[in-house]
Amino acid sequence: MNKIIGFAIIFLFSILNKSLSETNIYIFATIDDEVITNHDVKKESLYLKILNPKLEQINQDKILDLAKTSLINEIIKKKEIIKFIDINNENPYVEDYLKSLYEKLDYANEKSFSDALKEKDNYSLNQIKQKIKIELFWNELIYIKYKNQIKIDKKKLIKKIDNLANVTQKQYFLSEIVFSKKKGEPLEKLINQIKLSISEIGFNNTANIYSISDTSKLGGKLGWVNESSLSQKILDQLKLTKEGEHTKIVQVGKNYLILKIDQIKSNEIKIDKQKELEKLIQIETNKQLNQFSRIYFDKSKINYSINEK
Repeated sequence: MNKIIGFAIIFLFSILNKSLSETNIYIFATIDDEVITNHDVKKESLYLKILNPKLEQINQDKILDLAKTSLINEIIKKKEIIKFIDINNENPYVEDYLKSLYEKLDYANEKSFSDALKEKDNYSLNQIKQKIKIELFWNELIYIKYKNQIKIDKKKLIKKIDNLANVTQKQYFLSEIVFSKKKGEPLEKLINQIKLSISEIGFNNTANIYSISDTSKLGGKLGWVNESSLSQKILDQLKLTKEGEHTKIVQVGKNYLILKIDQIKSNEIKIDKQKELEKLIQIETNKQLNQFSRIYFDKSKINYSINEK
């Protein structure tokens, strides 16, 4: 009887091993009890290339590494969210976020974006919506935790608005790379690596690799920004920069910023000072929340056992 049982177990394992071998599925990384397979990484890499088609230009191993990091970050965010928020709840802003996403990627409508996903044998639209929901709930979690620490200098913003007039103002279509150095890492060495990367694989691909901003998945694309929404320090750099080029490095708090001007246009703008104030308050709030988001994520990450291939 023992021989029969032993043979059955050996036979079962041989079938399982054969199945795994045929499908070539293997583990890329683990985060506590969650597993990321090579299949997961491949799908994520295809999605990243939809978000930034220029990634097609860089080494496939580097893309897979970006995809693995993207999935690890998503899982950590999800694990943190469920400690405080029921992730099964609906989020009313998912559709608006999705619309903003596919319009930024120059898709005419939701169907054309969905067709592009199918063509690449990528995530379904519902899976993309689930990814969006995680990002939105993460933002909600950061706001809940840090809203009382947000500091807005309204007098400074009002003074800035008082200097505005109904004049022709520039709008910049910008891409960004936001980076910070690790403890003990020479800043000059990191800057040289980023500059070399920009010259070799382009600004947007470098944003995917080095930027710590949420825009990194989109190759750093910020979209259209009014000059009135920018700080004087950044605006001064943009005025020295031509279309298609990038600025020198600007220090913003503990981080560093490089902006690329993809396009410039001028519009006649009628200034509504109250709306302009609300807009500037929102921009400053988002900037501080993004900083808190990075701080909280870095603190949370060390609490998980992460094993990468």
